[in-house]
Amino acid sequence: MIRYIEPVYRPPSEADSLILQATIGCSNNTCLFCYMYRGKPFRVKHWEKLRRDIDEAAALAPGTRRVFLADGDAFVLPTRLLARILDYLRATFPSLQRVTAYASPPNLLRKSAAEMRLLAEKGLKIVYYGVETGDPEILAKIRKNSTPEEMAEGCSRAKEAGLKLSITVILGLAGKKGSLRHARETARLVNRIQPRFLSALTLMLGPYEREYCEAMGPDFEYNDAVDDTIELRELIAGLETDSCIFRSNHASNYLPLAGTLMGDKPRLLADIDRALAEPDRFLRDEWMRGL
Repeated sequence: MIRYIEPVYRPPSEADSLILQATIGCSNNTCLFCYMYRGKPFRVKHWEKLRRDIDEAAALAPGTRRVFLADGDAFVLPTRLLARILDYLRATFPSLQRVTAYASPPNLLRKSAAEMRLLAEKGLKIVYYGVETGDPEILAKIRKNSTPEEMAEGCSRAKEAGLKLSITVILGLAGKKGSLRHARETARLVNRIQPRFLSALTLMLGPYEREYCEAMGPDFEYNDAVDDTIELRELIAGLETDSCIFRSNHASNYLPLAGTLMGDKPRLLADIDRALAEPDRFLRDEWMRGL
């Protein structure tokens, strides 16, 4: 049996995937909004331990078709080691269709297009990548350790190599005062990246709300449900993407939406307008977020 070092997180779309912890924790682990790995010092799992995990998984589920490489940023691994992992997975699971992983902006940027092309050829199909915001001021405040220009460059390199990008952005990061700017700058960056998948999450901080508020400055005020929905509308209105699958159905969101841009953009905006006209009817109650 594979022994995971908790907590373990994975994207919603990887619910049916085999999760392999190639790394423990997150190599970045500075983002002000994220507390997933704060209690897990980062380290790379030794190859022999990971190989045993793969062998044990193969004994239990030999028909595995999808694998997600955890934890927070498997892309930090040297290309040679990632290639070795991908080769072993393909040799071990005859039905394997795809391997996916998170990638942070700094570590995506460190790999060349040739390195990423090699990984794509060996079975890495989708990279999950947190943009969060396109506003450079907010990026600095939330300690993302990247700029919009750097993210656009890294994503362009990944697409050139044949990797599909699944981008996430976070509603509410800038608070009430910076909400619309955050939405517009984020749409502008997403338009530059042109990802295959785009998901909007909504800020949830739990016990870290006070810490975040203090770091964002004395005039920071959290959005409410209506503010976040207006922000979502501004984001979608500014998007100009081709064949991008959009979702806001994460448990953190007040309004679940799904569609393909640009074709479904008018419907998505109409759904938001309907929710804003009757928020008590269409927006999730606070207690339902995270369920």
